[in-house]
Amino acid sequence: MQDPPRPAAARAVQSCKDAGIDVKMMTGDHPRTAAAIASAVGLDGNSTVGGLLTGTDVEGLTGDELSRAVNTATVFARVTPQQKLRLIRLLQDGGHIVAMTGDGVNDAPALRQADVGVAMGGSGTEVAKEAADIVLTDDNFATIEAAVEEGRNVLDNLFKFITWTLPTNMAEGLVILVAILMGWTLPILPTQILWINMTTAVALGLMLAFEPKEPGLMSRPPRDPDRPLFTRQLGLRVLLVSALLVGGTWWTFQGELGRGASLPEARTAALNLFVAFQILYLFSCRSLGHPAWTVKPFSNRWLAVGVLLQVLAQAAITYLPAMNTLFHTAPLDLQSWLAVFLAAAAAWGVVALDKHFRPNIT
Repeated sequence: MQDPPRPAAARAVQSCKDAGIDVKMMTGDHPRTAAAIASAVGLDGNSTVGGLLTGTDVEGLTGDELSRAVNTATVFARVTPQQKLRLIRLLQDGGHIVAMTGDGVNDAPALRQADVGVAMGGSGTEVAKEAADIVLTDDNFATIEAAVEEGRNVLDNLFKFITWTLPTNMAEGLVILVAILMGWTLPILPTQILWINMTTAVALGLMLAFEPKEPGLMSRPPRDPDRPLFTRQLGLRVLLVSALLVGGTWWTFQGELGRGASLPEARTAALNLFVAFQILYLFSCRSLGHPAWTVKPFSNRWLAVGVLLQVLAQAAITYLPAMNTLFHTAPLDLQSWLAVFLAAAAAWGVVALDKHFRPNIT
């Protein structure tokens, strides 16, 4: 009689190892059975090198010995529910985040103790399901690996959105604040700031949520759970981008006035510079660790749609008479657009250099 692991289990275990996740087996089965299953899925269940411990071994070790053994051993066979609970606690005391899978009544204490209790939805008992945080409807270990990968992608996209939205929103306020403090003419009006905030948040920032998984996502080491979302490196990136946006806006505004443009025309140029740089910076944020040009441009179709909608919106606020009246804008000539694109490209180049020398800001 055999109850072999599913074919996808071995691949999932290897993927977890590549991701820095230690996979251990705790079972009440006979040591030989446990070792055979462990070998089939790519775990080290060799009792001669300490890869396998039995419940008797666990009871015979002192507290310090068991604390060391629980980190080196991969398979624990013939262990009782109380021993499973003890082993989970020792792993947690060692600083590990522990996910525990189980299906029986005897697994309930360990499922409750674990940071993430995962019960089997098909073969699991109601007690196990109630004690767990997550219930797997397909009873498949590979689903856990897929959930970890999906979770990493969600966190990735959250960081991308934060990296994009914080400096752009800060710059919106700083443009107004600097003008007020210095007693200068506003380069962008509050209604125009409101336009930027409302349109770019939906058409640009929201589209980062649909970014596909980056290559090598499951080859990264786990992120320290105590590491804050807003790191020092991210703070420096926020300050840099905010300064570039504010400086570029003032440079464009003053440059347009200097060549004889009207106040509405100069403000419209500054407004479009602000949005143009946000679009370029958006592409930079699609990958926080790789250059923007290494990311496939159309791998996120929603982002392409969002950029197109934003471009059309900017054309409308620049050239439609009704929008000119409502937002105090004016049509721009080719020279103005050239100045806008040059300033946006120069600012984006500075961000690309910073990204090259400081690739890890999360």
